[in-house]
Amino acid sequence: MNESSAAASSYLLLTLIIHLLPFVSAHDFLSAGSSLSVEHSSDVLHSQDGTFTCGFYRISPNASTFSIWFSGSSERTVVWSANPLHPVYTWGSKVELDADGSMVLKDYNGQIVWTNNASVSDAGHVQARLLGTGNLAVEGRGGAILWQSFDSPTDTLLPTQRITASTKLVSTNRLLVPGHYSFRFDDQYLLSLFDDEKNISFIYWPNPRMTIWAKGRVQFNSTMSGALDTLGHFLASDNATFTAADWGPGIMRRLTLDYDGNLRLYSLNVADRTWSVTWMAFPQLCNVHGLCGENGICVYTPVPACACAPGFEVIDPSERSKGCRPKTNISCDVEKVDFAKLPHTDFLGYDMTAHHSVSLDFCKKECLHDCNCKGFAYWEGIGDCYPKSVLVGGVTLQNFASTGTMYIKIPNGLQVLDASIPQSQPFGPKYSPDCGTTNRYFIADFLDKLKRDHSGSKYLYFYGFLSAIFLAEVVFVGLGWFILRREYRELRGVWPAEPGYEMIANHFRRYAYRELVTATRKFKDELGRGASGIVYKGVLEDKGAVAVKKLAEINQSEEEFRHELSVISMINHMNLVRVWGYCSDGPHRILVSECFENGSLDKILFGSKGSEILLGWKQRFDIALGVARGLAYLHHECSEWVIHCDVKPENILLDENLVPKIADFGLAKLLNRGRSNLNVSKIQGTRGYLAPEWVSSLPITAKVDVYSFGVVLLELLIGARVSNMGNDEDVEAEMVLGRVSRLVKEKLQSDDTEPSWIADFIDSRLNGDFNNLQARIMMRLSISCLEEDRDRRPTMENAVQILVLTEDVSGANVMVRAT
Repeated sequence: MNESSAAASSYLLLTLIIHLLPFVSAHDFLSAGSSLSVEHSSDVLHSQDGTFTCGFYRISPNASTFSIWFSGSSERTVVWSANPLHPVYTWGSKVELDADGSMVLKDYNGQIVWTNNASVSDAGHVQARLLGTGNLAVEGRGGAILWQSFDSPTDTLLPTQRITASTKLVSTNRLLVPGHYSFRFDDQYLLSLFDDEKNISFIYWPNPRMTIWAKGRVQFNSTMSGALDTLGHFLASDNATFTAADWGPGIMRRLTLDYDGNLRLYSLNVADRTWSVTWMAFPQLCNVHGLCGENGICVYTPVPACACAPGFEVIDPSERSKGCRPKTNISCDVEKVDFAKLPHTDFLGYDMTAHHSVSLDFCKKECLHDCNCKGFAYWEGIGDCYPKSVLVGGVTLQNFASTGTMYIKIPNGLQVLDASIPQSQPFGPKYSPDCGTTNRYFIADFLDKLKRDHSGSKYLYFYGFLSAIFLAEVVFVGLGWFILRREYRELRGVWPAEPGYEMIANHFRRYAYRELVTATRKFKDELGRGASGIVYKGVLEDKGAVAVKKLAEINQSEEEFRHELSVISMINHMNLVRVWGYCSDGPHRILVSECFENGSLDKILFGSKGSEILLGWKQRFDIALGVARGLAYLHHECSEWVIHCDVKPENILLDENLVPKIADFGLAKLLNRGRSNLNVSKIQGTRGYLAPEWVSSLPITAKVDVYSFGVVLLELLIGARVSNMGNDEDVEAEMVLGRVSRLVKEKLQSDDTEPSWIADFIDSRLNGDFNNLQARIMMRLSISCLEEDRDRRPTMENAVQILVLTEDVSGANVMVRAT
């Protein structure tokens, strides 16, 4: 063998070794007595052809599930999970296979989280293998299957996997938390899609209004089975059938019930390793029942978007399926109730009864005199009336020539503008949410245009068109002169570069200084003060009570000041204080924002004078979650990355429902995406909440807010300022905080031997009324946020995931490692 061929052989061998490195530690099978560990990413099972992988899948830096996923997709696509409701800690957890065939998943502390419930006294030689179909099977003597994952699907059905009377698909989100949609057989043995919420299961596919013959189904076939074959064709025992658009052999496929309630068939593109939809139950997504939650209406703008019915407001802009809540309670007194008319709209299902060939007045009276009636659908011409007990499944009708109209109860006297009635705009500009359009959607203005008579002289039309242009020019010139003249004299109204913006958006404007002097009674009622300025209470005609903050040490030019305000004006989140406008007259720099009667968190949490409110445990947990969501929005979701730099209870306001609202965001310099640090000339923030990098000359990143959030978390638990816990007044706040965090860390590490210490740590005013699991996880999260090394702190997005899992999953073992 010559040198060139030897070199070539060596190169091929090296290439082969590098290619096989990820599989060196992987297992072809799991034998009895062995286990897979969560710490090692290579500790997994591979199917023989490499299509599927089974092991621990991280849903967050500190939480994992035991799952199966496609190996060949660009992003891990999970097709099955053993423990979606009970994630395990990403350290010390493992899954073991016993000699009797039982597979057991244990958390870091040895607690059993999941088991396959397979136990055979004489199982023989037991092993677990991941088959080429994606099926995880535990095999016994002679290859007999003792248990298989195909018998307990989660949200995905793989080719050759059967759905039966005892199995179902349940929608899950990206954290693998189950949703409220399911795919299963109903009591007539028909394979259907269900919306499962409020103890009611509503079938929305196939169309429940169709007859069994129109559906093409066969009832009461006791076999109850359905499967997707390898060619892309699905067939069930009730004759439910559909076929992939790319029908044929050699394509990897999956049938998944997505979190939005739509059942979709996906095919994998081998070239770019991405998934494409080749069939779906609902080409029009708004037809999915309950997509926008209670009191929500699905509209096309032209892509699906959610809007609230008149008289309602969105519950959570980041989670549209939570729906909308009424702004005011609806009375049972018929004298205090009116109806809002919603043309071309219906709420599918929850009909209390049905009346045919009746008048509109009859239908109104029926609903008015029934306190359980939330509204009714009425079809003009045929006189059909359907009173509704719940407003779920709101959708704008596709056929705008239809006579279907929804009438919903609203308080008498509430003015409903045409622009506030949700309607679809299927041919409008594509809807793309951003920081400034969290709760907005495009209104279909073409619905309001009357049909014009096109008869008449073409010359009349031509001269009329020219006259209209001339009049429009005169109006624009006159309006422009008036606006510029008023801006020069009074410096009030909207920005001169955007005339009319206030009338359109009605949320951010420029105020004259003398206007704010009048509103605040010459800055008489002080609400609070800090390093960035003093806050006064004011009353404006257009906004009611507002908080007026006179900013200190703002040395930017007018242009720079407006640039930063342009970013703040677009920020809109339920856990951030809404800024209504600004003043920039001469030396005066003032912000006008929402005002909340409950004031700031410190006044209530620390028992300041004048506060008689005691925060219960649920309120404290909700405040922690709300603050985390607000900071995550600033750090990760806005078009420009905003670092707060002064997170503390004084900058967390509470509305009438004790929902937290973060104030003073955006006052620090803004950090554009892609840059690694924030240039500051001096320390910003408050002693006791400052991250170590402020005094160590390290670049300032969003992790300074994470550190401050950790302090706030501790104070929510303790009910007192951490900096005030030192016995010696001369001891600096940082030393007290370090001492407290070390104490908590030590206690958490010895938690097994001293389980009662948590009750002594929690605010004594709660009298022991708190959730032990939530308290422990909040402590671990707080200690993780207070790490000296900023790289070891979680992101605010991680913090939200941990708290959400703790909130939604009872008994979830989601932990943050306090190292």
